[in-house]
Amino acid sequence: MSDDSRPSPAELRTAAVIPAAGRGVRLGPGAPKALRTLNGTPMLIHAVRALAASRAVSLVIVVAPPDGTAEVKSLLDAHALPERTDFLVVPGGDSRQESVKLGLDALPPDYGIVLVHDAARPLVPVDTVDAVIEAVRDGAHAVVPALPLADTVKEVEPATVAGEPEPVLATPERARLRAVQTPQGFDRATLVRAHETVTDDVTDCAGLVERLGEPVVVVPGHEEAFKVTRPLDLVLAEAVLARRRLNDGF
Repeated sequence: MSDDSRPSPAELRTAAVIPAAGRGVRLGPGAPKALRTLNGTPMLIHAVRALAASRAVSLVIVVAPPDGTAEVKSLLDAHALPERTDFLVVPGGDSRQESVKLGLDALPPDYGIVLVHDAARPLVPVDTVDAVIEAVRDGAHAVVPALPLADTVKEVEPATVAGEPEPVLATPERARLRAVQTPQGFDRATLVRAHETVTDDVTDCAGLVERLGEPVVVVPGHEEAFKVTRPLDLVLAEAVLARRRLNDGF
């Protein structure tokens, strides 16, 4: 390969998109999930700080609820964030997929690597963020952090009535399964093409790239990058923060 075909430093600049427009109904009534607090600070701020902790991330785009853009801007202004990182807030859409697309549309042209991160994963360690970015820099078009499963998984025929027994159809080989986390990292052109081409409703951006037929690779995730979805997850997240403060003054 000639030197002319190598990406320029500008093409390797990294931005992160954090879709935070969801309501988080499983956490119960109240503020949107991303605005729930951990140790007195909104989860969204923890997530933004986690991505900005990587020296490779120079821009974080937060996709806010359509009626909450001003509130999210005020939140970012009110909390200490790394000065080396730029921050942008844009209104989101009706679905996560649409919100990510709106975040991509706001991305300046000089960014070649894009991370997409769940605001509900506020405690992802910076080493995981850096590992995803490095894999994209090394040539992967799509990268997801993931963990091996601790539990055996059963494929079932879903019950038509909640609470009814469900017949087991198969037991997948656990060694081949992974629980996927974020941030997921992408070559920008690949992710944009996926959002413009794939109209199916999928659960993550890597799934869009898979539908294109492009390869997706996995790097090791981290147990602290869990998703805060239910009230018990809030308790666990508070415990992780308490341990960090004890261990290293986080």
